[in-house]
Order: sequence, then structure tokens, then C-alpha cells
Amino acid sequence: MTLFLRGRVLSLLLVVLACIALACKNNKPDKPKSQNGYRLVWSDEFNENGSPDSANWSYEYGFVRNEELQWYQPQNAFCDKGDLIITARKETVANENYDSTSNNWKLNRKQAEYTSACLHSREKVTFKYGILEVKAKIDTTQGLWPAIWTLGEEKPWPSNGEVDLMEFYRSEQQPVIMANAAWGDHWRNVIWDSEKLNLNHFTGKKDNWADDYHIWKMEWTNESIKLFLDDELLNEIDISKTLNSDGFNPFHQPHYILLNMAVGSNGGKPQEWSEPKTYLVDYVRVYAKI
Repeated sequence: MTLFLRGRVLSLLLVVLACIALACKNNKPDKPKSQNGYRLVWSDEFNENGSPDSANWSYEYGFVRNEELQWYQPQNAFCDKGDLIITARKETVANENYDSTSNNWKLNRKQAEYTSACLHSREKVTFKYGILEVKAKIDTTQGLWPAIWTLGEEKPWPSNGEVDLMEFYRSEQQPVIMANAAWGDHWRNVIWDSEKLNLNHFTGKKDNWADDYHIWKMEWTNESIKLFLDDELLNEIDISKTLNSDGFNPFHQPHYILLNMAVGSNGGKPQEWSEPKTYLVDYVRVYAKI
């Protein structure tokens, strides 16, 4: 073989190896089609780079709830290398709805000092009973409030029912992981079934816990909702007792999925940081009983 041909073969081999390496980096193991008597009915693996799939996700916009500091906007969510990346940034955004005379916090703030994103699957992807499983890596910096949660399709909050597979924030100045359900007739008299564990419950088992991905799971039947973190049961809600005063049970209706990272409010006063903070979601999967 001539030196020229050998060089061509070596170059082609290097290209092939580079392509294989890139594929191995970006591709995940095949998602399981079933688990423990449940079959996979829907998933988003976030394998396509760019904006999240619009067939699955919509966005919240602006100031939304809890007097949080961030301005929600779609451009703070994108997919790269097999992850959905929700990014919180310290940046100033003018409040397009600003009204200095209003008593509404959403209107009387002239600007936001932070931006982030909240994705939801309302009117696109819903489920009733089954398993919701989310693999994610959260940032535990003070001031951040990442969450994985669901809301019922019908009725306003809290009458529609809320399930928090995961909330990370500050409680009495301490970092905690929450697993909750909420229901009730009005936001002034919400009923909560909550469990919270100090972050050191998890980091005590593994020093670099926050550097890893973890699996949050909701197992939902017509009798109960069980919330797990890495197969540890955090909370079990008896949904025979989750009735609003009109007799409506919000956990016997389809729910949709929300993924977001708030800044401030329950997240605590943000530490000084200039670099973007990221919340990575590897996948979201829904299984139904076989």
C-alpha cells in the first residue's frame, strides 16, 4: 500500500472512530419498555439538540407565582447532548406589564433580576395512574428552587390537585428535599400532605450527591400516590382522603407535568453568582399498568 493510501485509510479510520465516540457520548441506553408490571406509554429523552419538542412542552412566561424573582422565558430551556437544560441566569429583564400604581407584585416590579424557564405538558401530555419517572441532576446553590411536579387538568389550584415529586429549597434556612401533595377549595385553605428531608440525609450517604443524576418516581394508583427518590420511599398519600369540600377528588383525574427552576422565594435569598445555574433532565417517562 502506498504512503498516500495508508494516509487516506488512517484518516478515514480516525473519522469513523470520532463518529462512534460522539454517538456513544450523545446516545443513551435504550429506554426500558416495561417495569414491574407497567409498560412504557410515553417518554421524552431530549436526544434532539435545540428547543424542547413542542409536541410535548409549552412554557410559562413572565412573573408567575410565589413572588419569585425570576422572569420565565422559553429561551432558558434547550436540549444538548441528551439533556434538557433549564438555566437560571442573573440578568435584567424589563417587566413588559409594569404598572407602578398596582398592588399586584406581578405588575409593580419594574424589572426582573433573574431569568429561568418553566415547561409544562398541559393539553399535550397527560396521564392518569401509572408511573411517572424523571432522571435529573439539580443544582443545590442557595436561592434556587428546582421542581418536578404535576397538576390536574380540571379546576383552579389547589382544587385541581398538585403532586410534587421533587422540590428543593430552603426551609428554616436549611436545604431540604420535599415530596408533597396538595388539594383543597381555595389557596387560603390548602391541604398539604408533605414530607421533607434535610439535604444531608442524602449527601451524608454520598459526598458528591449533587454532582450525580437521580431518579424521582411517582407511583399512582386509584388508592395511593407513592413518591420515591432513587427507590427510597419519601411519601405515601392515601387518596381516599384527598377530597375537596364538593366531593371532587383531584387525584382521580388526568394530570400534566411541569419542570422548572425558580429563583428566590422558598429557594432563599440567592447567593452572589454570575455564572448560569443549570438543572439537567435526562428523561421523563410515563408507564401504564399492563
